[in-house]
Amino acid sequence: MALTSYVCFNCRHSNGLKASLRNFSSARRNRDILRPATAPKPTPDVKHIRQNADLYAQNCIDRNYAGHAGYPSKIQQLSEEARQLDHDLKTPRSRIKQLEKTIAKLHIATRQDADGNTNEKSPSPSEGLAELKSEAQRLKDDSQSMTERKATCTEEINRLALALPNLSSQFTPIGHDPTLLQARSHVAIGTELNLLDFASSATTTGWGWYFLINEGAMLEQALVQYALSTARRRGWKTVAPPSIVYSYIAEACGFQPRDQHNEQQIWSIEQNERDKNTKPQRSLTGTAEIPLAAMYAGRDINASELPIKLVGASRCYRAEAGSRGVDTKGLYRVHEFTKVELFGWTDNVDGAVPSSDDMFNELLEMQTEILTALHLPCRVLEMPSGDLGASATRKRDIEALFPSRLRASSTATPVDPEIHHLESAWGEVTSASICTDYQSRRLAARVRGGGAKESRFPHTVNGTAMAVPRVLAAILENGWDAERGVVVIPEVLRPWMDGMEVIGRS
Repeated sequence: MALTSYVCFNCRHSNGLKASLRNFSSARRNRDILRPATAPKPTPDVKHIRQNADLYAQNCIDRNYAGHAGYPSKIQQLSEEARQLDHDLKTPRSRIKQLEKTIAKLHIATRQDADGNTNEKSPSPSEGLAELKSEAQRLKDDSQSMTERKATCTEEINRLALALPNLSSQFTPIGHDPTLLQARSHVAIGTELNLLDFASSATTTGWGWYFLINEGAMLEQALVQYALSTARRRGWKTVAPPSIVYSYIAEACGFQPRDQHNEQQIWSIEQNERDKNTKPQRSLTGTAEIPLAAMYAGRDINASELPIKLVGASRCYRAEAGSRGVDTKGLYRVHEFTKVELFGWTDNVDGAVPSSDDMFNELLEMQTEILTALHLPCRVLEMPSGDLGASATRKRDIEALFPSRLRASSTATPVDPEIHHLESAWGEVTSASICTDYQSRRLAARVRGGGAKESRFPHTVNGTAMAVPRVLAAILENGWDAERGVVVIPEVLRPWMDGMEVIGRS
């Protein structure tokens, strides 16, 4: 993708609006969530959080988790309390063992005394036995109380640690403004042909759904097949994943019921009253990333199997709450859509080949190849901490130009109309993220072997190969030939379009 580097300007918040603080429910107590015995056991990196409390606290502020900023110091306090309790338990436990031995000897001596084998002038062994038993019981009660408190501290530490977002990478800009890395323009004017039916979907389902008809339906399948073929050519394994998962699996992957703006992002499937307290909640997936990650939940991965590279096409479901604007019209922001997702596992040891950074770069190369072949003007953004989801340590978005938004935004009167006019025309079509061991720890997926003595949590990487509705909309707008009244079909899609070169009356 022959893209040109630019200096970043404050594109995301040129209107002066501030991003709202996150208000996730991820910090709710674990016991409030029904987790069957088969659910993966999460393992947060408490030691790293404890040793870098200030780093994690600042990271919470940088990522709009201000309400969580006190968690790292609280973890330190609870860890110190647990350590002190563990130290304090040594003395009573040692004393209890001594008392138990003494009591056992006195019991033997008492039996001998009862048989008449002891000297009548000697004191009875039973004397003082009750006092020793009383002391032993008191120490046991104290030990039990301290043990229970230690367990409570450990539970609270894990709860707080699991609620923290992943650390931002060194490449992630701090704040709410992305760093503009690259941009490439392609002049084209788009308009819609008779390929979409929103009137019927308004009757059948409502706003946010649509029918693709005629060549529009064919174009969707062509985009899916093209993305899959590109991934397969690079050695990615094809998977057809389910679109329904347990809700605790979605949460383990970093997807909360509500997003960073406290808006609903995941739909849960309704349960009858009988099942609510006996069966785990299920949710519709917002992306195939979730079921692809869950394929290895609770499993040990042999190091020789890595890297694992999966590509899956699925239907995705998003609540997409919030106000409507130019970026919500048509196909850009919908409730149900087809997407091809890339998901990879890499080893988590020094010198691993490929590393998660290597796989991240491979995703970006693939995304660039796909969008370049589709002749879409795009730009690449290194996303800031305020735009990262809970699981990502680093994220890059590629945005395509939507010419129709240039016209839609021309009446706006922001502080700088020129900048706003340009910024509103770009829309995200792909993203790629590194999640380090955030997801694997919560999914209890481990790597064993490979020369390392101990097991470790692998790194995960994910990215969009094809978000069909958005790319389809960009093709319609950028491929529009006004003189001929047609949309030119990118050459790479024509094998799945019955050889058609254009869509329209030409």
